Amino acid sequence: MSRLFTPLAVAFLLLMVSAGFPAPAEPLNSYGISSDRIIPGAWQTEKYLPLLEGKRVAVAVNHTSMVGNRHLADTLLLSGVNVVKAFSPEHGFRGEAADGELVDDEYDETTRLPVISLYGTGQRRPSATHLSDIDIIVFDIQDVGARFYTYVSTMTYIMQEAASQGIPVMILDRPNPNGHYIDGPVLELEYASFIGLHPVPVVHGMTMAEYAQMVNGEGWLGLGRVCELVIIKVENYTRQTPYCLPLPPSPNLPNMHSVYLYPSLCLFEGTQISVGRGTPKPFQVFGHPEFPPELFTFTFMPESQPASKYPPLEGQTCYGKDLSIHSLDSLRAGNRINLAYLLEAYRHFPDKAAFFSDRAFDLRAGNSLLRNQIRAGLSEEHIRMSWQEGLDAFRKFREPYLLYPDLD
Repeated sequence: MSRLFTPLAVAFLLLMVSAGFPAPAEPLNSYGISSDRIIPGAWQTEKYLPLLEGKRVAVAVNHTSMVGNRHLADTLLLSGVNVVKAFSPEHGFRGEAADGELVDDEYDETTRLPVISLYGTGQRRPSATHLSDIDIIVFDIQDVGARFYTYVSTMTYIMQEAASQGIPVMILDRPNPNGHYIDGPVLELEYASFIGLHPVPVVHGMTMAEYAQMVNGEGWLGLGRVCELVIIKVENYTRQTPYCLPLPPSPNLPNMHSVYLYPSLCLFEGTQISVGRGTPKPFQVFGHPEFPPELFTFTFMPESQPASKYPPLEGQTCYGKDLSIHSLDSLRAGNRINLAYLLEAYRHFPDKAAFFSDRAFDLRAGNSLLRNQIRAGLSEEHIRMSWQEGLDAFRKFREPYLLYPDLD
């Protein structure tokens, strides 16, 4: 077991395994897996260790940055790589920080590495000082393929600052568990924020390395900057192949049900509705105390816990729907955001004027149109038609940046 895993982290890992994520597999052969199984970039050490020789290395990592059963930081250090510091995204170096919790810089006693938080007070990007003593950044963080998941914003800010300092970024690519479809409204730039920086759909169908190439190619780093990228691709990856994440990507996505439902349910975070934060089923349920109990028969009560210290509707009995009853196969086969949940919730919410937190919802939707369409009573089919032109255009301009076969 990696030295990065404290007793608390081990307990967290065991909890997540029991919640539906398999334990990470220990290598069995040169990669630890059969010849046709997906091989993440980080596992292909023979491809990138020679490129790090003699260099001062920073790693952008969290708890998902595993090579078999060993953390990437340990893998590099044990291989003699000169790792001088780590950068950590939202939820911290070990992925244990609660939703929205700011994380301070720290010194990791087990690896003796300074850890620079990129989710601290006023700090979302490395500074020139942070980059002054390194030659290359190795980025290895598991994403879930939704625009409002913040790891891709962290990657963009790292690329911006690295480009400004002439430092290359090596991306150890990992599969996108929601890479089998593209859907949702394309973000309008006036709604750009840390939970959505770029004009892409809610579900973009790209891996982190593909997305990084698009950030470069579309000029999204600004000021004419281009980041030098070194990419270690995933072997045997296709967008059609189901990929079960070996570890939860963040505390409130504890299993594959939550990963598949996240693109649909995260829109609720801009409303008065709970998505189960503070319960055993975050992003697998939705509900509210004022829903009619004869229609919303599943009940839950959000409570403060390590993954969500101040959950919405804390201490209140919510009437709602349990979506974890659906099979993983059926959720994955949907191949689109399920707007029916949101439309049903709005239809049965007694105070329509109070349903949306306007700005919070619009930032997640990427526009104000979706909110106004729902208020106007438009059907799901009508709303989805309004996305089509933007989705068609996105499919075309993403093509040059793809590293793996596109969707059929």
